[in-house]
Parts: sequence; C-alpha cells; structure tokens
Amino acid sequence: MFDFSDEQKMVGQLIRRWTTDKLQPAVPAMERGELLPYDLMRDFVRTFGIGELAKGRIEQQIARAEAPSDTSAKADESKGGRGGMDESGLAAVLSIELSRVCPGFMLAFGASAGLAGGAILSKGTPEQKRKYGIPIATYEKVGAWGMTEPGAGSDAFGSMRTIARRKGDGFVLSGQKTFITNAPFADTFVIYAKIDDGSGDLRGRPIHAFILEKGMPGLSAGKPMEKMGMHSSPTGEVFLEDVEVSREQLLGGIEKDPSREQARDVFHSERTGMAPMCYGILDRCLEASVAYAKERETWGQKIGEYQLVQEKLARMFMHRENVKNLMFKQLWYGRSGKKMPMAEACAVKLYCARVTTECAMEAVQLMGGNGYMREYAVEMMARDAKLLQIGGGTDEIQIITIARHLLKN
Repeated sequence: MFDFSDEQKMVGQLIRRWTTDKLQPAVPAMERGELLPYDLMRDFVRTFGIGELAKGRIEQQIARAEAPSDTSAKADESKGGRGGMDESGLAAVLSIELSRVCPGFMLAFGASAGLAGGAILSKGTPEQKRKYGIPIATYEKVGAWGMTEPGAGSDAFGSMRTIARRKGDGFVLSGQKTFITNAPFADTFVIYAKIDDGSGDLRGRPIHAFILEKGMPGLSAGKPMEKMGMHSSPTGEVFLEDVEVSREQLLGGIEKDPSREQARDVFHSERTGMAPMCYGILDRCLEASVAYAKERETWGQKIGEYQLVQEKLARMFMHRENVKNLMFKQLWYGRSGKKMPMAEACAVKLYCARVTTECAMEAVQLMGGNGYMREYAVEMMARDAKLLQIGGGTDEIQIITIARHLLKN
C-alpha cells in the first residue's frame, strides 16, 4: 500500500502545529487584505529550515551540472534517486497542511517557488540559478510566473501578444500579463514573450522566457485584483513598456531552447501539484462537516442522524479517498522517475478540482446559514476551491486534451 512514511507524517504534525499557532490567527487579516502573506512564508521557511535545505540542494545541482564527468549522480537524479518520494512526498504533506487552513496562502507560496522558481531551476543556466533561483527558493525574494494575457487565456501560446524585439545582443519586451499570482509584490518575474522574427505567422512565432527584476525601467505591476476567492493570494497585472533585457536574462541562455516546452512542463507541474491542495481542502471540509453534524440539532435530533446529511458526508469521504489515491499515484510516478502522461494528468486535475468545489459547496449547504458565514472555514474553502477549476487550465481545456488523446490513440 502506498502511503506517507512515518517521517513525513511527523513533519505533517509539526506543520499542523505551525498552521494552528501562526497561520490560522492571521487568516482573517489576510482575507481582508490587511496583511500580506510573505512575512509568514519566511517565518514558515525559517521554522522548518526549508531555505537552507533548498539552497544546499540547488548548489549541489549546479556543481553536478558544471562537472560533466559526474555521470553517475546525474543518472541517479534522472531516475528519481535524489529526492524521489522523499522530496515530492514532503512537498505534498506541506501542501495538504497549508491548504487545510488557507488555500490562498498555499497558492501564493507555491506560485513563487514552484512556478517562477521551478522554471528557473529547471531550465536556467547555472548563473541564473545562483542569481535568481536560490533567492526565490529560500523566500528571500518573491517570484511571479507570467504567461496569461488579457486576450490569451486558454489559448496561451497562439494568442500571445507580448513581443520581444531583438536589440543588439539583447531584447526589448512590450506587452501585458494578467491574473499573475504575486505580481503586485514580486521581486522576480519569469515572463514569456514571442520573438519578433519579422514573419507574418504571428501564432507560430517562437516563444521564449525572460527573467525580469522589480525596478527595471518599463516594468510595472498593477494593484491587487479584487477576486471571488483566494483573497490571501495577491493577484495582479504586469505591464511591459519597452523593457530592455540582456541575453543573460533569457531563460536558459540560448534562443533555440524550446520555451513552449518549458511552459508546458510548468503547466504539467501545476496540474499534478493540485491534488494535494485539493486533498487538504476536502479533508478540512469533511472534518468540519462531521463535527457540525454531531453537534447541530433540529427537531430534537442531531442532523447527522438524517439520511440526507449522511449521504453528503459519505460522498465527501468517497471523493476525499479518490483524490488521495490519485495523489499517491502521482507520487509513485515521481518516485519511479517517470512523468505522468498528459491525458492522465489532465484527468486528475479535472476530477480533483470538480469534486473539491462540489464538496466545499456541500459543506456550506450542510451547515446552512452558519456555513455561509465567514466565521466557519467552509465559506472560504468554497470560494477558494472554485479557482482550481480555472487556474492551470480550465475544466474545458482538460476535457479537450483528454478527448484528443483518446481519439488520437
């Protein structure tokens, strides 16, 4: 049976203690926009020594990359020998525990190191990993990953209008990004743009990623957007007005590196990383619903004795167990050094996001008027869960991808 190790479970208990003592009291202020999540992130990283561990691991990766003769270590790493279930399992435990208390906090936390930092550490040069990757991984700096544009949501590549014009040995970027997590307060941006190669085929132009820093002339970010949910995760626009960048800021350092594949890898990571987040939300909603059903009385009996309420609880439990099993399957792929097939990853994302939103809304329904109040966590969970059906590729995009795979094969 696939399960978390005793060590990972112990770490989960320690994280839950931190979320109870530090995160939970701060949630109301973050939800009202009175408190930003970043100081709490740094406290979390310091408390568990995540920054030093990440820095040491990255420095080892850079050293191995700069020592071509060390082929055995690279072979072990390609098979998941370094990290494997240990690192991915611990990351899942972290996501579950943070999402149980505040999904918005987990979203901002993961978007910085997982999306922006992950892109740099996966595809960047050794110099880029040192200069940009390590500060993001240690949460010294906040990262933002910029792909989505006002007119290019699901059609991220084809309808992209952000342009990179060549100028000498560098580039000049012009365009706009939107719905970017952490954008209003980010220090480092990974921005995707189409190279202006003079061709008439706008959709087919090559796409490359660039690393930008806060304060660069022409680079600005809008104020935090007002959203339905994920209030603890600042989201905003990024404006690029003739931003000049050097070749050293081209992610990977060379133009022939296929950035469409880079972005697809990040999308894949975002989709496969959603299951633990969904599990955390489902677990909290089920826990709160069971406790409420045991205490709340109507017409002289506990509401947990009514079959309609029991049906809701049973469905929540069923969906939580299914999400847990899918999450463990993803962890098994990682431990085996394999990548979950795209259609399967889309199916996991589609199912997990849908049932999490459904169950969070059912938790509100079960609690009635109380569930609609912000005093109860399920109100926030219901608002936050809806984004999971939109971000990282909408339900509809997941369905199209799955169907194309089935019809093709």
